[in-house]
Amino acid sequence: MSTKKLTGKEIKALGYPESRVVGVAIEVMESHYRGKSKKQKLTILSNIYQYPHNYINDEVLGGVARELLTQTASKAPIGLHQQRPYQMYGEGGIEAGARHQMDIAMQLPVTVGGALMADAHQGYGLPIGGVLATKNAVIPYGVGMDIGCRMCLTLYDIPPAYLQQHRDTMKNMLVSHTCFGQATFAKPEDDAVLARKEFSEIKVVRDLKDRAYRQIGTSGGGNHFVEFGVVNLADPHNEFSLPTGPYLAVLSHSGSRGLGASIAQHYTKVARELCPLPNEAKHLAWLDLDTEEGQEYWLAMTLAGDYASACHHHIHRRLAKALGEKPLVMVENHHNFAWKERDVQGEEMIVHRKGATPAGKGVLGIIPGSMTAPGFIVRGRGEAASLNSASHGAGRVMSRRKAKESLSSKEVAEQLQTAGVTLIGSGLDEAPMAYKDIRQVMQAQQELVDIVGTFSPKIVRMCGPNEGWDGID
Repeated sequence: MSTKKLTGKEIKALGYPESRVVGVAIEVMESHYRGKSKKQKLTILSNIYQYPHNYINDEVLGGVARELLTQTASKAPIGLHQQRPYQMYGEGGIEAGARHQMDIAMQLPVTVGGALMADAHQGYGLPIGGVLATKNAVIPYGVGMDIGCRMCLTLYDIPPAYLQQHRDTMKNMLVSHTCFGQATFAKPEDDAVLARKEFSEIKVVRDLKDRAYRQIGTSGGGNHFVEFGVVNLADPHNEFSLPTGPYLAVLSHSGSRGLGASIAQHYTKVARELCPLPNEAKHLAWLDLDTEEGQEYWLAMTLAGDYASACHHHIHRRLAKALGEKPLVMVENHHNFAWKERDVQGEEMIVHRKGATPAGKGVLGIIPGSMTAPGFIVRGRGEAASLNSASHGAGRVMSRRKAKESLSSKEVAEQLQTAGVTLIGSGLDEAPMAYKDIRQVMQAQQELVDIVGTFSPKIVRMCGPNEGWDGID
């Protein structure tokens, strides 16, 4: 068995660049693996080359992995291709920044299709409201920071008049049974999702389990909310087999909390190191699904999506218990996710919906407006041009900064009073005037969804500017 010293030529044959990393690899192998055969040493270095992130924290091999990543990151960026065409909905209301971001996304070598929804506005990498299909590649920033963010709606056999008669009581229900921002419940409820094997098998996820337990059943800040309102079912052929007319309802919007954000940050960094792109496309770095990193992200993303769903179920369970009623039906759908779907030719593609609702034929979803505007229960029509997608809301017409600088609390209060809405929490950045007209957005996507019913918010709970850090019961 040969134990001869490795040569630079042999290491470069593994794919290592001709740089300082070759010398580092030789030094590490000869210092710490002197008793190993040359074949064994090359196998170790080959594994580091293929999966460098698995070795970053290794006391011995970490130096090779870090140097390799440094060299990889500094190599020439991957070139963009000619821009593919894509469909836009509500084009007149979409800002130039969002269009530019989508234009760049449509130039990626892995892109096979795309669409821009009517609620689109500028984000990071892929615009909010962007739908992007790729070939065997997943883009962490194409999914977004709040992985699996979703809408969840429950309907009750309670007359809507109950809301007006018991408004103070129901306001207190929202305060007592929901948590926003940094606030958590003093005694979080356990959930089967917390026993998932990913929490022990994926390091970045393992380190987040305690935080995930503390935050389960809570909602984030920003545009996340829990609302009491009135649903009016308009379609007599609705999937719930319920009579048309009004129902008391609870609607929630939130995501995967710190778990999803940390997963997104970690794998975006991994993707950018493995997939260097020109500066204007750097946030669109992808992970090949045939690699360990790609498979690991996919598992972590799926876990975060299931965790987000569990959080909503906790919210609705708490409020159902407070109401003393069992909901008639629950509808939920998510965005900020990637799905394995098939195109019209039957080829598999990875569909990223960053702030876009799945709208395959017959698929139910919820598209909210603002705190004073209606939301819509919809049924997808399966439109191929939109990649079976629709908007996930009204979309912003003002940035958070512009809303804070140009709007007043008095203006918001007047609009809330006119709409008959009670608001708990929130700030000027979430004012109704900061959003597009949801009716115009729905008008722009008539070919994408059919309307099953509407939701009118009446008591809205959002994260307050000084949302507490202490746990509550």
